[in-house]
Amino acid sequence: MNAPVTTDFNHPETLDRIACETLEMANAGGPAEVEIGASAGEGFSISVRGGAAETVEYERDKSLAVTIYLDGQKGSATTSDFSSKALAETVAAARRIAEHGESDPYAGLVEHKFLATAVPDLDLDHPWDMDANAAIKLAIDCERAALDFDSRVNQSDGASINRYRGTRAYANSHGFHAAYRGTRHGISQVMIGSDESGAMQRGYWFANGRDAAQFEAVESIGLRAAERTAAKIGARKIATTEMPVLFEPRLAAGLIGHLLGAISGGAQYRKASFLLDALGEAVLPAQLDLVERPHIHGATASAPFDGDGVATFDKTIVEGGRLASYILSGYSARRLGLEPTGNAGGTHNLLLTPGTRSFEEIIASLDRALLVTDLMGFGVNAVTGDYSRGASGFLVENGEIAYPVEEITIAGNLKDILLGIVEVGADVDNSLSLRTGSILVDRLAIAGN
Repeated sequence: MNAPVTTDFNHPETLDRIACETLEMANAGGPAEVEIGASAGEGFSISVRGGAAETVEYERDKSLAVTIYLDGQKGSATTSDFSSKALAETVAAARRIAEHGESDPYAGLVEHKFLATAVPDLDLDHPWDMDANAAIKLAIDCERAALDFDSRVNQSDGASINRYRGTRAYANSHGFHAAYRGTRHGISQVMIGSDESGAMQRGYWFANGRDAAQFEAVESIGLRAAERTAAKIGARKIATTEMPVLFEPRLAAGLIGHLLGAISGGAQYRKASFLLDALGEAVLPAQLDLVERPHIHGATASAPFDGDGVATFDKTIVEGGRLASYILSGYSARRLGLEPTGNAGGTHNLLLTPGTRSFEEIIASLDRALLVTDLMGFGVNAVTGDYSRGASGFLVENGEIAYPVEEITIAGNLKDILLGIVEVGADVDNSLSLRTGSILVDRLAIAGN
């Protein structure tokens, strides 16, 4: 194998060539199924506090993994050194591990018919032409806007900006190989405020995505963080009760995320899911569909193929409230006797059916409810579905936000919570990989005073 002619590993053609040459080397070692996964990228992140740079971190990474299957015996080895010698040693190490591994009848490459045959251009690569000094200035502007909003919000817990551009390549001995490049960028601001007694509250706002040109202005991000912090000042506890609960879009996405975990192939074949063998059963109200759209141009989670090289495709996961598909890699599909769904490594742009009413209209329709804006801890049992999370937010009374609340716990069972969704708002956050509006649940137990 010849040494790479360029050190620009963060380029699809270069990384694809390295993956293919490593595959040839592995194939030359004897009959086997082989797959190569490689990645490379560069970027930086900065943080500012009190009008001055606090951290500046540059990132340049690369990695290549070799996996060899010998009649169900699997061996894997990785390296960050792309020299010919290091790649040869990595191939040899993967083969040695495979030769001594236990046989797994489900292990191996995905069948050729499921592999991607083309790699569409999904408009994922939007470099942010900005150096660290420019990023520091933007972060300072973000922080200044937040500090100017309200005298009670007088402390910054940091403004951060990050940019990253990376390439991913995959090749296997069924003849598939491809590579693509994409970006991910972000801006965030965290603020701290306090009332006259000194009781402190924390709030934040952020923007993230592939194209920084689509972000709201940094001053707007800082202002939103300050507004959210100021709104929490004076938070109080409430008495233990039951009432409807409204989740903001970013928390609503997490709620649906528990559903995704339960219907993943791994959870199903391990029999560690509160939705075990639920295919065809009602998991959401009948008015809701959950669909996957992997090829939305420029979207956060778009991808032309998954971690197995399987072509991604549009699919319906929940239709009319009923579970229509599990989320499967090649391995989990074999374990369940099903076909892979193009989800090795995760899902790609999920869309929950939105409603017609705005967030404000939903609030106006509520007599008494809890609006949740922050969740703490992770009291979720994926096997039983038991759900208990620390929360803070606002009490809604007579169609208006009455006052902020804190130090409460919301609890229920995820089966009941998901089926108890009353409404999804029209306030969909399209920057998320799971696009949903606010979610209103009919009733949850709330532990307070």
